[in-house]
Amino acid sequence: MDNKTLYNARVASSWRRHELGFLIVYALLFYFFIIRRSLHLSQEHYVKLYGLRSGWIFPPRLNDLSDAQWRNFRGNLPILTTVFLIYALVANFLRSRFLLRAKGMSIIWLIISFTYLLYLHEACVIFIISIASLNFLIVKIFARTKFFLYLLWTFNLYFLLSNRVYEGYSFSTIGLRWSYLDNFRGTFRWQICFNFVVLRMISFGYDYHWAYDHSHFDQKKHNQRCEVCKSGGTCYQLLQEKGVQDDKFTFTIYLCYLVYAPLYLAGPIVSFNAFASQLDVPQNNYKLRHLAWYGLRWTFSFLLMELMTHLFHYNALAISGLWKQLSPLDVFIIGYGVLNFMWLKFFLIWRYFRFWSLVCGIDVPENMPRCINNCYNLEGFWKSWHASYNKWLVRYMYIPLGGSKRKAFNVWIVFTFVAIWHDLEWKLLWWAWLTCLFFVPEMVMKSAVSTFKLFPKREK
Repeated sequence: MDNKTLYNARVASSWRRHELGFLIVYALLFYFFIIRRSLHLSQEHYVKLYGLRSGWIFPPRLNDLSDAQWRNFRGNLPILTTVFLIYALVANFLRSRFLLRAKGMSIIWLIISFTYLLYLHEACVIFIISIASLNFLIVKIFARTKFFLYLLWTFNLYFLLSNRVYEGYSFSTIGLRWSYLDNFRGTFRWQICFNFVVLRMISFGYDYHWAYDHSHFDQKKHNQRCEVCKSGGTCYQLLQEKGVQDDKFTFTIYLCYLVYAPLYLAGPIVSFNAFASQLDVPQNNYKLRHLAWYGLRWTFSFLLMELMTHLFHYNALAISGLWKQLSPLDVFIIGYGVLNFMWLKFFLIWRYFRFWSLVCGIDVPENMPRCINNCYNLEGFWKSWHASYNKWLVRYMYIPLGGSKRKAFNVWIVFTFVAIWHDLEWKLLWWAWLTCLFFVPEMVMKSAVSTFKLFPKREK
């Protein structure tokens, strides 16, 4: 190494040390100010807020339960935990006692899951089974045809939209003799949960369609690069890309995949290949001690959320409309707080259901692998927010549409689908299209940087 190179290395190392020091000081000052101002806003305006309940930390301090999704999840945690504990004990006992594989476990989980669905949707389970059965027939009959993918998407998009337009349908439209079933629609709207079922039906169709094509996945090369596979585990990518044998594409395994209880309500989303593989041979990446530590970390995160909602009433400040009377700086603080609250809420919900899926032998992608404050660009943010959905979109939409070769065009289709998948509202469509517009400068900049790197400066 010559003197010039050595000098440049020392300068770079010195700059990195100074940069790290500056960032630490900046972060301390930033969060000191944010926390101090957030406490002041919550204490000053709590009388004008709604959605606050009596708290258990620092009584008589109030707890912000203004978010309906978090309030319902938090309130139902005891019964959910009891139910899933019973399900896990029954499923794991029967698997080990009778050495059950995919076929046997699919029947066990169908019985378990339908007890869950009958409580949630009661008579509306009929709609779920009917649509799922039609999709299965379409896949089995037309999977080898050239127009199959168009048919698969048309069928699923039709029911995705129709379910919302007709608000889950009415039995009286089938016939007056069936109208009494409208009195037994359960405690949870089935058409909301069915959005996840649509993703699974499309996954099953694609994986079955691709099962007859020659796979370009190089397992040997993958095992050499993948740390999980080299250590004796089986990573999600291998489970997904390796594919399964034809005898796994049965109606019982398919239906079990659609309504698998631990993942039915909120995900995370798993491909059919990965699910069927682990239904046959349960995951071995998480041993008992890893599961215990995973559950303990979730408990610590839950306590952090409780502390946050007791001290900072971000969501209540946002939905009350009080922010309209505040300064731009305070609006920024509330918006920043709401983003962190939303991230932690979904982090807890998705990790809770993933934990029970792991206990039952099915490993699925982590939905929030990176903290929201550690995302420095749009692409990184969307890869880390609902990451399992992002993997689904990349596998079944983005790559079939042409991948990075048509990136500027594909993002519009993908985000439009994301908006429609969430709900039929114009504000969601405008959000999707604005996100695509914000993507354009980032894509241009990344492309320019990549091009610049291809032509390094020549040494004189």
